[in-house]
Amino acid sequence: MAQALSITDRAATRVRELLATQTDAAGIKLAVKPRGCSGWSYSLDFAKAVAQDDQAIEVGGVTFVIEAAALPYVAGTEVDFVEDKLGASFVFNNPNEKGRCGCGESFHV
Repeated sequence: MAQALSITDRAATRVRELLATQTDAAGIKLAVKPRGCSGWSYSLDFAKAVAQDDQAIEVGGVTFVIEAAALPYVAGTEVDFVEDKLGASFVFNNPNEKGRCGCGESFHV
């Protein structure tokens, strides 16, 4: 099976910084939620535990816990972290996306 997720060095550094602020996080949880005008939105949170159906993978020196329901939507995705004068955010370069809404908050596959 191909790697479910990859991460840039910038994103790995930022995730390590965020995880350093938590004492009880098993990693970063990646999920997709029905939201927005295109159908799905990425969701990141601290993973307190790994559910039986979730997939825990180590990429870039950090553990990502991918929610089982999200796996078909995020397989092959690269996670990046970008900063500009207006802010900073994680960016998902997902080969499964067929389109995004105009504001970029949601996607469809």
